[in-house]
Order: sequence, then C-alpha cells, then structure tokens
Amino acid sequence: MSETIPATMRAWQVTTPGPVENNPAPLSLVTKPTPAPKMGEVLVKVLACGVCHTDLHVTEGDLPVHREHVTPGHEIVGQVVKIGEGAHRFRLGDRIGIPWFRHACGVCRFCRSGKENLCPHSVYTGWDYDGGYAEYTTVPEGFAYRLPDQFDAVTAAPLLCAGIIGYRSYCRANIPAGGTLGLYGFGGSAHLAAQLAIKQGIEVHVFTRGKDAQKFALALGCTSAQGAYDQSPVPLDSSILFSPAGQMVPNALANLAPGGTLALAGIHLSDVPVLNYQQHLFHEKVVTSVESNTRRDGEEFLTLAARLGIKAQVTTYPFEEALTALRRVKQGNLDGACVLTFD
Repeated sequence: MSETIPATMRAWQVTTPGPVENNPAPLSLVTKPTPAPKMGEVLVKVLACGVCHTDLHVTEGDLPVHREHVTPGHEIVGQVVKIGEGAHRFRLGDRIGIPWFRHACGVCRFCRSGKENLCPHSVYTGWDYDGGYAEYTTVPEGFAYRLPDQFDAVTAAPLLCAGIIGYRSYCRANIPAGGTLGLYGFGGSAHLAAQLAIKQGIEVHVFTRGKDAQKFALALGCTSAQGAYDQSPVPLDSSILFSPAGQMVPNALANLAPGGTLALAGIHLSDVPVLNYQQHLFHEKVVTSVESNTRRDGEEFLTLAARLGIKAQVTTYPFEEALTALRRVKQGNLDGACVLTFD
C-alpha cells in the first residue's frame, strides 16, 4: 500500500488561548506543511479524532502553553502512511491509535519503576506536540496502540483518552468487588468507566447537573443519577471526580463510606473549598489524583473494552466544525463523547 502524501494539510491551531466563545475564536483552521516522521516515528492519516475536555483546557489556557500555535487533539485513530527511519513496529496501511501520553524518557526512577506517567520529561499529544485536529500527524511508534478489530475508527477514538484515563481512575479508586461507585460529572470518560464498572458487578451512582446526562446514565444501567451536589442514596465505597469543578470535592468526600477513596481524574481542577476534617476526611478516607496513564494501562483497557463490549456513545462533527464541537463540550450535559470525522 502506498499513498501520495500532500506537501500541505489543513489543521486547527490555537492562536491566543482564551474562551472558545470569543470572537475571534482562539482556534483557527489553517494550511500548514504536512509533518514528516522523525527517527522511530510513523506518519498517520487521521481517520477520526475525539474531542476531549483537555483540548478545551489547552485551547482556553487553563493549561500553560507548551507549544505555540499547537494543534490540539489526542484521541486519534489513523492509518499509517509513512514510516520513519528506525521504525519497524507497524506497516503501511495499519490502523493505529494515538493517545495523550506521547513519550517518556525511559531512564528516570519513575520510568524504571513502572510509573512512566510520572516521568518529569514526559510529553503529550496536542499539548507539547501537534495532535489530531489535522489531516496528518506523527507519533513515536512505541507509544501508539494497535486497535481491536471490532471497533470502528469513530467509536474507537474516545477510548484512547476518555477510556484509558477512566480506567486508570477506576483502578486508583480502589473499588471493592461488588462495591458502590460514585461518578461526578458524566461525559466522555465517565460513561465508559460506568460501563466498565457495571459489567464487573459494581453498583454505580452518578452525580451531574445535566438532566440529559442523568437520563443517559440511567439508560446505561447506573443505579441512580442525581444532581452534582446531592446526597448519595447509599454510602459510596469509591468515587471518581471527572468534572473540573473543585467545589464538588467536599460533597464527594461527604458521600464516601469510611475507608472510601476519591480519585480526582482531571488534569485541571478549580480550587477546592475549605474542608472540614470531621465531615470530609475522618474515618480514613483517601483522596488521590490521577496523572495521565502508563502504556500498560492503555493495553489493559483496550483488551478489557474488546472483551466486555464497552462502546463509546458518540456525536460526530465534520473536521471543519472542530470549534463547534469544543463549544459543545464546554456546555456539558453530553450523552457520551464528541468525535471529529474526516472525508
């Protein structure tokens, strides 16, 4: 298989970070040179790219600028069209997944101890390097994933960040077998984590402001769905906060049973209000953050997703409507994930 690779391509890029509803918007569609794969990299033609809340943080400036005029997007499904020098893992025509976690040094104490997600030299797709809001992008071959055949490109895309981060958060939340799990916020990541939990015998309770999201949660099989700040109908063994709203943390802690764990899944969280020790933290409650993922997390989740039949609910947008999709993500109350599609 061979394909003529154009010298230029269309891509979205962040101009000056700011609110996506601004005019002019902080994201613009431009024509730029098609990237060439470097040593150990492959070039992929993008088939689909999920629209993640982290893309919103990059575009609006919640995260510091790591690359001027970066192209966002890190839930990428693409087809290998060119292989860089020294790369040998994939063949031309292979369909692969490109995630948020792009590279780690491999030699620091974190990488050597199986905690590469904490590598101080780690870099990320769509933040440090251009991502998938483009017709072509590159990836180091060792940090891409082979995708199970049963997933089409559009439904596979959200698995590559929303799914993998949800899985790591699920593991960090220390959910006991047959236990109860609270999910705060119910978008792209939470609806995949909910499926994983339900299929493994966990009772799931959802807390979100969106009425449509509440209905979606119940339709997926969650036991209850209520407002973001409501009291839980049962004590929760574990909870995951997917929302970037730090003001939700006190209620999430108050809803935990003694010995319970709250995992904070986002890369960005607004300030957490003052906590009351007796009400929020006593009884050996645990709070843990979640930072990115390891490649092992990704491999494990994709295997589980294929075996358990976990499937993303998606709303598609043409590539040319990436800004519209980001604005929709900001509104919240989504029934699943948004995905950019390409001609």
